[in-house]
Amino acid sequence: MAFNVTVKPADHEFEVEDEETVLEAALRQGFAFPYGCRNGACGSCKGKLLSGEVSYGPARPPGLSAEDEAAGLALFCQAVPVDDLEIEVRQIGAARDIVVKTLPCRVARRSLLAPDVIELRLQLPASERLQFLAGQFLDILLKGGDRRSYSLANAPHDDEHLVLHVKKVPGGRFSDAAFNEMKEKALLRIEGPLGSFILDEESERPRLFVGGGTGFAPLKGMIDHLMEQGLEQPIHLFWGARDPEGIYAPEWLREQAEGAGDRFRFTPVLSEAAANEAAGFPAATGWLHDAVLTAYPDLSGFDVYMAGPPPLIHAARKAFTAAGLPEDRLFYDSFEPAAKPETVPG
Repeated sequence: MAFNVTVKPADHEFEVEDEETVLEAALRQGFAFPYGCRNGACGSCKGKLLSGEVSYGPARPPGLSAEDEAAGLALFCQAVPVDDLEIEVRQIGAARDIVVKTLPCRVARRSLLAPDVIELRLQLPASERLQFLAGQFLDILLKGGDRRSYSLANAPHDDEHLVLHVKKVPGGRFSDAAFNEMKEKALLRIEGPLGSFILDEESERPRLFVGGGTGFAPLKGMIDHLMEQGLEQPIHLFWGARDPEGIYAPEWLREQAEGAGDRFRFTPVLSEAAANEAAGFPAATGWLHDAVLTAYPDLSGFDVYMAGPPPLIHAARKAFTAAGLPEDRLFYDSFEPAAKPETVPG
């Protein structure tokens, strides 16, 4: 049995088929909802359930707390309607015209960026182009139906290659191959672009970018895009790593600092090293979100873009909203683990 969903306040309507989730139906019919992992863990697709009921099956998904549910929130990547719904969710208008494609590609270049991070540059066939938005990711399609998701580290204007930063994960099916077996010109299949972690380019608020590890990758794409468009609002990038080797883009960082002047600031944050600098920049130590709040104790006037592992996202969301950041000005991509040992996206 199909149910009708009305999206407030715009009064957009779409139909959800039997056993289909709200997010699946919305994406199938061209409505660009926010989402990330699509497995109920990251919480990116959370919205308000104004009327009607949904089912999550035998257990509430991990990205939806009991407090969230009591407050009328729903996780639309897992929510299956049991009657007609009225919902409220942030629609991502810029992503609506982006076409998701499944394409072959070849590994054009492999470059070691850090002991545990390798850059893959993927070349599409000459007749193909992948249109994407800064911050989105793509899936590597593996034999047997498995897939691994990696953020695009390049901006849309710089699309000669699709650039991925792959972190080495012990036992990771794809990352082990990328480090140990893969050769240049190796053939891969990809699906993308995916995800709704994209810039609000209409905002006039200063932006903070907060990345843990290879969470730097989508932030780099976003910053490159802003620089290409002509940076107007100031930005401050906080990049967390265990030690200085984890800040693996020193030349790029220096180029941004020199090219944008006081409109671009960078703070490396080291969690397990007493070093006082990284990549030539003065470094903070400790937790990444604490370093942000030390620099900006009041976040009420900022937009924050954040990417990295779930512990970072969960801790920072709570701390940043407590520091005055409006929930709708926090944009994040949580690199949730895959079913098998691997890190996704990123």
